[in-house]
Amino acid sequence: MRRTLVGVLLSILVISTFATIKIGALLPLTGGVSAYGELVKKGIELAHEQKPKVLGQDIEIIYMDTRSEKTEAANGMARLIDQQKVIAVIGEVISGNSIAAGEIAEKKKIPMVSPTATNPIVTQGKKFVSRVCFIDPVQGTALAEFAFKTLKVTKAVVFTDIEQDYSVGLSNFFMERFQKYGGQVLQVRYKSGDQEFSSQLSQALAFGAQAIVITGYYNEIALIAQQARALGYKGFFLAGDGADAPELIKIAGQAVEGLYFTSHFHPDAPVTPVTKPFVEAFMKKYGSRPSTLSALGYDAYMLIVEAIERAKTTKPEVIATAIRSIKNFQGATGTITIDQNGNAIKDVVIIQVKNQNFAFAAKISASALK
Repeated sequence: MRRTLVGVLLSILVISTFATIKIGALLPLTGGVSAYGELVKKGIELAHEQKPKVLGQDIEIIYMDTRSEKTEAANGMARLIDQQKVIAVIGEVISGNSIAAGEIAEKKKIPMVSPTATNPIVTQGKKFVSRVCFIDPVQGTALAEFAFKTLKVTKAVVFTDIEQDYSVGLSNFFMERFQKYGGQVLQVRYKSGDQEFSSQLSQALAFGAQAIVITGYYNEIALIAQQARALGYKGFFLAGDGADAPELIKIAGQAVEGLYFTSHFHPDAPVTPVTKPFVEAFMKKYGSRPSTLSALGYDAYMLIVEAIERAKTTKPEVIATAIRSIKNFQGATGTITIDQNGNAIKDVVIIQVKNQNFAFAAKISASALK
């Protein structure tokens, strides 16, 4: 009996010694927006390398591929929680998938922090879903302000992907502010996966567009730009952060030269004491400069770890509360304050495709966008 008891105690000691804290990473690693998932993963991997422990225990990252699909995002979140027993989740990346996954996280009371999902509905009415990126009302307003006040655009055509919550929301917020300034706008629609845009572009040219604003993701942005230039369009291209992937330039080449888009980060614009060391560490590890999505993946991981340290426990409900209490967090992408709705208050960066690279163009303060 005594030997049995000693054996049990030793087993418990061994288990507790090697126990890990599991954090899920719900990302599109295959499918239509897999480039986003791979970029976010790089940032998470670097952050985990720099901070592999919390509360004295090793952190294990459990990756789950959503295949860029809403259904798989929801199913993947359920598997992370029910089967893998994670205490928090980084993800998803795009808004529609994050909305689907967030419903599961909220129901099961597990904190989820999206690195990049900007649609307001992602966090709306939720206690367990937050983000480290700004939201579409902010970037839509910033894009309209930049177009009207800096580029002096008064006539814009907005290309909206009606299958993506992100694109629909961003379009609406851009148009609302642009029209408020006195600009004229025409909206045309397309669907994810479309390859041919001649009808919409004919309307844009007939309207006399000075700017074509494409609120979807990089694949369609690249194709629309190529086809517009082929038809003789000479005006500006504008986009949201859905353009922020190297694949945009790989696909479109010179067609997107000069394109402006809103973003959260640029390595040439250090905004906190964390930014420069992050850029240097990323370049050492990967041999290239970090993208916005990698920086946001890094920040999402670090913010969750900070919340666990503040909570002093691995209880998900306490961690979720700690996330919402974070103010002036010094991240790679800027100073982040999580508001009562789980949204990040932070500045907007404007990036331009210049000489086939992403170049820093401007920064718009969050306080100027109210």
